[in-house]
Amino acid sequence: MADLAQQITTAFEQEQRANRTATTRDELPLSFESMTPQWLTQVLCANQPKVNVTSFELGPVDSGSTNRRAVKLHYQPENLRGDLPVKVFCKATHALANRLLTGLFGATHAEVTFYNQIRPHLAIKSPHSYFAAYDSHSYNSMIMLEDIAAQVESFCSHRTLINRTRAESQMALLANVHAPFYQSEALTTRFASLHSWPAYFANASRFNLQAAAKRGFLAAHDVIPARLYRREEEIWPATLACVEQHHRLPSTITHNDVHLANWYVLPNDVMGLSDWGCCSRGHWSRDLAYTIATALSVEDRRLWEKDLIRYYLESMATLGISDTSFDQAWDLYRQQLLSALTWWTVPYSPEQDMPEGMQPRDTVKEFIHRITTAIDDLDTLELW
Repeated sequence: MADLAQQITTAFEQEQRANRTATTRDELPLSFESMTPQWLTQVLCANQPKVNVTSFELGPVDSGSTNRRAVKLHYQPENLRGDLPVKVFCKATHALANRLLTGLFGATHAEVTFYNQIRPHLAIKSPHSYFAAYDSHSYNSMIMLEDIAAQVESFCSHRTLINRTRAESQMALLANVHAPFYQSEALTTRFASLHSWPAYFANASRFNLQAAAKRGFLAAHDVIPARLYRREEEIWPATLACVEQHHRLPSTITHNDVHLANWYVLPNDVMGLSDWGCCSRGHWSRDLAYTIATALSVEDRRLWEKDLIRYYLESMATLGISDTSFDQAWDLYRQQLLSALTWWTVPYSPEQDMPEGMQPRDTVKEFIHRITTAIDDLDTLELW
């Protein structure tokens, strides 16, 4: 891991000295400003060779774990067939801190693999990509997605109200992610390069995840139930056990970062899901627990969680997967809350080499509150 970090750092420094622009499809831009109309033409206009991108406009800077910009496009002649995007949404790893974080975690490879190989097979509401690639030496990357803003009623935050219809839509979407590749041989052939969830978590742990998780947990004392807070020493061993559990459970394709801020609301309370940088091979129970615990207020979660688990199992059964009883799913749901908590205690007190502002602080605090309350309500620690 240290060797890979040095490799990425050295490659980044070399790229900065070169300061080149991207003009051909096989060159990844070093920044959004280094994109050129020629590069965009090769990426977007392969099916309309008589059309060229003549200019583009960059939207506001938006950086967290990745570097993000919207890009408005102008063509000459006009879009002949009407199938070229007027606007795209781009995710990249241009800054060194972003390359180290997403490269060492495995997130860059995971997301590019998802958009190129997995997304075309899923009947879900989630953006499609026009282009997704990364350099396996420098971990510079670019993912260019369809701009869905015009279709979306709202992009979710921790303040978004998830009513019962929306929650059931989330369960249906998860089933449509998990069922197609459930115990499929493709997991060990086509998608063998995709990390298992335990391997992904192990990579993340090399960023002193345990220390950051402990600091974040202790610092968030005012939103954590007192009974659970007193048992802080039990949290990390139980978290490792819940991750290790995936080795013994049936695998499929999982999202693994299904917190509410990665969802969006479409008309008629239909839900969509974005941000696939934690995509792995694992068991569906982490996605189920993580979604329910972060999407719902504490009160609604207490009222609906059993019904939603049943709805998820029924959705899976409709898709041909019916090997898990409710009682089994209920215990898995309770157990898998623990590693979901790690994804929020860490950004509450991140390591120095992690990018700043990975998540808004009020979002982090609210999700810690929701997840820890669920862990406490459901006596999760008693299962380990």
